[in-house]
Amino acid sequence: MRAIVDRLEGDVAVLEVDGDRYVDAPLAELPPGVREGDVLDGEPGSWVLNEDEKNRRLAQNADLMSRLFRR
Repeated sequence: MRAIVDRLEGDVAVLEVDGDRYVDAPLAELPPGVREGDVLDGEPGSWVLNEDEKNRRLAQNADLMSRLFRR
């Protein structure tokens, strides 16, 4: 299962799970230092950060923005 941290609200993270639903997860159940935009793999209670996927998504978005606003 894959989740993207959509936003942080107090001690809860709102996760977009598998691109089709949103769930709330207590920050205490997520890896320390989790931030908006982080990619998590696993399942509730055993999420791990996926830095490679996060970096791939950031690069893909930067490329898209560059092509959209190229003069």
